[in-house]
Amino acid sequence: MDTGFISINTHSSIRLQTKQGAVLYVDPYDFGTEPHDADLILVTHAHFDHFSPDDIAKVGTPNTTFVLPDTCRADFVGAGLREDDATFLAPGERATPIPGVEVEAVPAYNVSKRFHPKKNAWLGYVIQMDGLRVYVAGDTDDLPENRSIACDVALVPAGGTYTMDARQAAAFVNALQPKVAIPEHYGTVAGSPDDGKTFASLVDPSIEVVFKL
Repeated sequence: MDTGFISINTHSSIRLQTKQGAVLYVDPYDFGTEPHDADLILVTHAHFDHFSPDDIAKVGTPNTTFVLPDTCRADFVGAGLREDDATFLAPGERATPIPGVEVEAVPAYNVSKRFHPKKNAWLGYVIQMDGLRVYVAGDTDDLPENRSIACDVALVPAGGTYTMDARQAAAFVNALQPKVAIPEHYGTVAGSPDDGKTFASLVDPSIEVVFKL
């Protein structure tokens, strides 16, 4: 499967581009350049390496649209961003923030860690674009309610400490059975560069593993 429409700047900073040329970012972070090309920015939660106003300014334009958890509304406004430019979602809600792109909010939380409590209602996203379903898991553990997500591409954290580790991420992906799995959230803020290789070694061989770091 061609995954040329996906790239990862670093960590969990993901860029998607539709066939019509719309540019989407999820959790833009640690940019050394200022592309100013975002039509849509999705934020999964309020931690500094996911909601970075400085990096939003580097990729954003005056016309950029946003999708965020409803529980991040105060953070968004407090950063000087316009509430009217954003759609705020809770788990299970959907929106069509820009033409041709539908977004479904799904849960993202820790089961036995304290970093991402369920009560915060932070998010992962299933992004429907160009006939594909791209699941960006956000900072999460392997959650029973997410194992039934239908997706063509799954981008999952694999670095441990704050999220699933590589083995847990592989087990989660094997339950999802996407066409393509892409590990992220390892080798920088959390985890080691070898986590991607561990993940790939444990994923069902019928699933293509792609490295975008």
